Amino acid sequence: MLTGRCHCGAITYEMSAEVVHNVLCHCADCRRHAGAPMVGWAMVPAERVTISGEPSVYASSEHGRRHFCGRCGTGLFYVNEQTLPSMIDVQTGTLDTPEALPPQAHIQTAERIAWMDEAHRLPSFERYPSA
Repeated sequence: MLTGRCHCGAITYEMSAEVVHNVLCHCADCRRHAGAPMVGWAMVPAERVTISGEPSVYASSEHGRRHFCGRCGTGLFYVNEQTLPSMIDVQTGTLDTPEALPPQAHIQTAERIAWMDEAHRLPSFERYPSA
């Protein structure tokens, strides 16, 4: 089992480490909701996720529902009973050990921000760079 939580800890969860898929999504909808250039998602059957606390739910499309912490704003889950019945997507950045689930693929790359193709070539620093 894997565990995770929102930023403030008001919502915690446990989920199966056996996932249907684990991807990095580049769609504009995920980017806008997360405020990030891509979002990691691990899909599991909903019965394999136990949630403590009460997430707020936002209808982000006709059938899509994004669950987040109403206290700190952390995005946590996505469900779409029309397209993905009985499944839940968990944002892998909220896992206590996100390295336990390395992504398997990039999806929705047709909507990827163009500069993401070269992002791996940018300078990197273990902490903030010195002035």
